[in-house]
Amino acid sequence: MTRAPSDLERARDLLTERGCALGSPLVLLDETTSTNDEAKRAAKAGAAHGATWVAERQTAGRGRQGRAWVAAPGDALLVSVLVRTPCPPAYVPQLALAAGLAARDAVALAAPGVDVRVKWPNDVVVEGRKLAGVLVEGVSTGARVDAIIVGIGINVRAFPPELAERATSIDRMGGAPTDRAALLVELLVALERDLGLVAARGVAAVRARLAAADALLGESVASDAGAGVAVGIDDDGRLVVRGDDGAIARWSSGEVHLARDVSARSTTR
Repeated sequence: MTRAPSDLERARDLLTERGCALGSPLVLLDETTSTNDEAKRAAKAGAAHGATWVAERQTAGRGRQGRAWVAAPGDALLVSVLVRTPCPPAYVPQLALAAGLAARDAVALAAPGVDVRVKWPNDVVVEGRKLAGVLVEGVSTGARVDAIIVGIGINVRAFPPELAERATSIDRMGGAPTDRAALLVELLVALERDLGLVAARGVAAVRARLAAADALLGESVASDAGAGVAVGIDDDGRLVVRGDDGAIARWSSGEVHLARDVSARSTTR
């Protein structure tokens, strides 16, 4: 775990210019198990709100449901932010949507003209391919949330070739190579804007913007909870799905797939 000589060094000055409280201090690492691990250890040791870790390589990076997050050094932006803001435990899962929306906005600035969307519950996608993922973890004492760790991974340069059918990166969209320092700053500014709102008021505070960026709206979807057409995200951060019989279901968790993708996989086996 060593400090990384990096194109990200200039992010410190950019954050100061923007007056952003997140990213102070900004710890740049060459390698670690995962940036969320770094943030959780620091949170338990009393680190302050806004402390941020960025790694070039993670040996045990992870996403939702225990999946590994794999990226070669320099290919991604791997970030975890320590947030200390009052937040009811019920709102902690909703922060993943807020973080996904912030990541979406930062990527949209880096790739103007590209239709970047949020896929419930915690992914950022372009044309159905995953560009970024979010992992939010609470550090609690009893019923009290002491700290929140917001981990975000964004594919910037490239991604493992075995993911080519379902992943993409910012630089694959064309245009000049992405300035990772500027991307990091825009991400932290957007997180600062939205996380406090959602921690205080729930995802209803950003619901209109979520609806405008909703990758699943109007799509036929399937999960372990059933199938139907996604008709939005409610004020509790649940995916609202209308079944074939017209009944409304509200999914609070689970892996969601587009029904056409499920059908395509089944016909190619």
